[in-house]
Amino acid sequence: MQITLTDIERESYKDSPVHNLDGRVKILATVAIIVFAVSLPRIDDGNFTRLLVVEIYLILLILLARLNPLYILLRFLAVLPFGLAMILVQPFIRQPFIDTFTLYPVALPFGLTMTYEGIYFGLNLLAKYVASVTAIILLSSTTKMNDMVVSARRLGVPGEFTLLLTMMVRYLFVFWIVLKRIRVAQQTRLFDIWNKKTPRRWILEQVGYTISSLFVRSYEQGERTYISMLCRGYGGEAANMYVHRRKLDSRDILFSLTTAAMLTILTLA
Repeated sequence: MQITLTDIERESYKDSPVHNLDGRVKILATVAIIVFAVSLPRIDDGNFTRLLVVEIYLILLILLARLNPLYILLRFLAVLPFGLAMILVQPFIRQPFIDTFTLYPVALPFGLTMTYEGIYFGLNLLAKYVASVTAIILLSSTTKMNDMVVSARRLGVPGEFTLLLTMMVRYLFVFWIVLKRIRVAQQTRLFDIWNKKTPRRWILEQVGYTISSLFVRSYEQGERTYISMLCRGYGGEAANMYVHRRKLDSRDILFSLTTAAMLTILTLA
């Protein structure tokens, strides 16, 4: 099973108490959780307890949002290797902020040695990474992409930046639609990239043709989209972006106070 842009957008269109929260509140809560996780001491016994409480809080929000557990797991596994590569090397590195090291009694090839302190530091990093990634997945799964851009504009993010973000979101979907058309055309020709009986060189050539075709078709579609925007009055100015006003209601305030109180208590504990 693969996670696509369509799946992410479909999950964000669900109706739940978390989905209905204001985008500004969810963005600020996500940033606060990431800053909290990153700002914890590099090595501290209390980190695991604090981050476990944050993770349980995020899981409760995921359950309240009625998100598909398999979808959450696949998105997490898709992102995990990026942080895992950095975490796995920590047991072999002598960090300068650690005074003494205790060697782990395991013989490794090429003269490598592991330390208990390095393993402990790597586990700390893993706990911070898991909490941060869970917060980002929750935000992106419960907030529509357009709402996220509008919320960023309401928070005072410069118009030029939100305009670029809006364009990026639109063109991501343009790329995705073009890629789906190419894949459907390949499937009708019985092209299977995982078929072991097909020569690898021929498969690589087809993948290269696909990438070049995707670039050309996306460029042409992007040109047509831009001309359509000009016909509808787009003038290239960020000020033309319409942002409707919305006041925070009691649910937004309650969610903000709950998140802020939890992080404050964990910081002072």
